[in-house]
Amino acid sequence: MTVYVDPPAWPGHGRMWSHLISDVSYDELHTFAERLDVPRRAFERDHYDLPSHRYADAVRAGAVEVSSREVVRLLHDSGLRRPKRRGGVQA
Repeated sequence: MTVYVDPPAWPGHGRMWSHLISDVSYDELHTFAERLDVPRRAFERDHYDLPSHRYADAVRAGAVEVSSREVVRLLHDSGLRRPKRRGGVQA
């Protein structure tokens, strides 16, 4: 099982956020997130939004640190990337 996390560089709601992803399956990702007690509502399309104060927890649990660019590449190469739709409508 390999799950990846990028540095907390994304602002929102007064915090900085990371992205937690899998390059194998969403099931693998959900299982990892559950072990960290990350709520399912934090899942957005193809990743979990992880607040900066949980970054070290994810790494200690086995998430591999990668750049934000690498997160996108891993998702794309695995076929798990679900891009936003124009107008905010998702399929």
